[in-house]
Amino acid sequence: MYRDGQVSEDRFYRIGEYIPEGSLLVYNNTRVIQARLVFHKQSGARIEVFCLSPIEPYDYQLSLGSTTGCVWKCMVGNAKKFNTEYVELPIKLGARTLRLRAYKGQQQGNTFAIRFAWDDPTTAFSEILEAIGELPIPPYLNRKSEERDKTTYQTVYSRIKGSVAAPTAGLHFTEQVLGDLRSRGIKTTELTLHVGAGTFQPVKVEDANEHPMHTEIIAVPRQAIAEIQAGLGHTVAVGTTSMRTLESLYFIGCRLRDLEVSKYRELEMLHIDQHEPYEREYTLSAHEALQAILDYLDTTGQDTLHAETQIMIRPGYTFRIVDILITNFHQPKSTLLLLVSAFVGGDWKTIYDYALSHDFRFLSYGDSSILYKTATRYPTA
Repeated sequence: MYRDGQVSEDRFYRIGEYIPEGSLLVYNNTRVIQARLVFHKQSGARIEVFCLSPIEPYDYQLSLGSTTGCVWKCMVGNAKKFNTEYVELPIKLGARTLRLRAYKGQQQGNTFAIRFAWDDPTTAFSEILEAIGELPIPPYLNRKSEERDKTTYQTVYSRIKGSVAAPTAGLHFTEQVLGDLRSRGIKTTELTLHVGAGTFQPVKVEDANEHPMHTEIIAVPRQAIAEIQAGLGHTVAVGTTSMRTLESLYFIGCRLRDLEVSKYRELEMLHIDQHEPYEREYTLSAHEALQAILDYLDTTGQDTLHAETQIMIRPGYTFRIVDILITNFHQPKSTLLLLVSAFVGGDWKTIYDYALSHDFRFLSYGDSSILYKTATRYPTA
């Protein structure tokens, strides 16, 4: 645990002793999909297709539930050998047999638009992934996925399919730990951020401002937003994905407050750019920003906020919503370490020196930390 410049350690199952009564614990309920598909051409060439995010239908649930085909943004291994109209894979689902085809479309950077089609209109794309897809465990584990990963690489509260990486801070939680927290008067609520492969992209530039931050899809129910508003000043983010979502809500609220109500229904997908938090002075309180979102949802008759966030949290960032962060120990030159540094006022080295000297485990299956904010406080009400 890090608080007021001091570092200490304990067992994770006692984490409730370090979270104030009445706090609101916010976790990410996303579930990792078996997003890696392996095709073989007649020549024997192996083509690996790694599904990153849906293009058509754009909504995760609609795309995963599609029985008529879908298009995904994908990374393609051995793309130069993918020089035929399509690659094909036979699939057996119980008594059913079908053939999955993947058509390579437009390239953008290191990704391609891949159209998937199959010849059984009773089968959803999610069933196909579950049947033949491989779980995309972190590349730095340097091994193939195993059967046990289907359990150990999911949080106990995962339920909304869409991530290609687990929100690993949540892997420490068990039903018993969550029950203990609730018995201590600590409330919980959930949101969704589908973790993309960009979370593993290292910072390769000297100036972090020039690092191209990845975009991820978020969804936050109206009820959760109301609970977050009521819990301001005592908000605990489980993981950097929950942190990014919570802090993005502030800027979404600011954007909506500046918009005329008559323009609400003309809005397409709300998007927070990586530089947006640093481009101007923000005077809106967190309570006012969240109220703007609630007003928007009520006016448009929606029960869930859907948006995109490209937010980059780095030193110099001012936190508006999160007070405590639960997170693993991250690798050097990562945007996650920049986020931690921003949250603890640049005191990350003290924390990480302690972790290294006490043989803590790092990364996805590593140890956890609970960090109290030391950055500048802004009004919540």
